[in-house]
Order: sequence, then structure tokens, then C-alpha cells
Amino acid sequence: MQFYIYEFTKYLPEIKLGENGSFHKFNLEKYWQEQDYHAFFVLNKEELIGFALIETLSESTSNCIEEFFIIEKYKGHGFGKKVAIELFNLFPGKWSISQIEKNEPAKAFWRNVINYYTKGNFTEKVDENKKTIQEFDTNEIMEN
Repeated sequence: MQFYIYEFTKYLPEIKLGENGSFHKFNLEKYWQEQDYHAFFVLNKEELIGFALIETLSESTSNCIEEFFIIEKYKGHGFGKKVAIELFNLFPGKWSISQIEKNEPAKAFWRNVINYYTKGNFTEKVDENKKTIQEFDTNEIMEN
């Protein structure tokens, strides 16, 4: 998680190291305790190379990738795409994926993966906080 937070320092300058030399701890309790939250570790053979934190569909919300991370040395090798597709298949239904305004690499990654997965059947918008959001429904994809 520290590496993940570190990557965001280039987009969110307000993130700073604490006095102990690490970033503020990320509260992960809900991913172990609540049924609509899920944590997944990404492995390459036996090496931990990333993670995904997911909130799953309820009556009023879409499935959502809250956090998604592949360590730098494995970016561009297809691991993120493979994991994203596995998650979309694992949790069918509506999805909403968002990226912060300045994170152009994340926007490009998600547009590419979602376009591939949906064969272009998705929408994209920018919300009032300037987050880019892609939305799609796996059920619509399976019908086509």
C-alpha cells in the first residue's frame, strides 16, 4: 500500500510522508469485515505484484474498483488487464471505474481495458470533481 500511495504523490501533492518516514495508513478493515467489499492480491507465480480493492453491486450502486495497483516492473505486461477482466467476470452487472483528473496513465489503461472488454460498449463522463468515469454493464456485453 505504501508503494501505491507513493505513486499518487505525483498527482496529489498534498500527500506527504509522516514523521516516521511512511505515508498515512490506509484503513482496510471494511475489505475483511463487510460482505460488499473485497480485497484481491495479484501474484505472478509466487511473487506479490499488486492488489485490487472492490466494492460490489448493491441495489443502488454499481460494482466499483476502489483501488487497483500493479508494481512498476510489471506494468505493461498484461497483468493489470488480465486481473481487471477476471474481476469484471467475477462480479457481473453494472460497473463504474473512476480515475483522478491528473492520472493520465490510469485513464489510458482503463479506457483501453474497458474498450477491449466491452467492444466499445461503455460510456465515459467527467464528474463535478473532475474525475473521469467509465460505466458499462457486463450483462449487456454477454447479450451481444
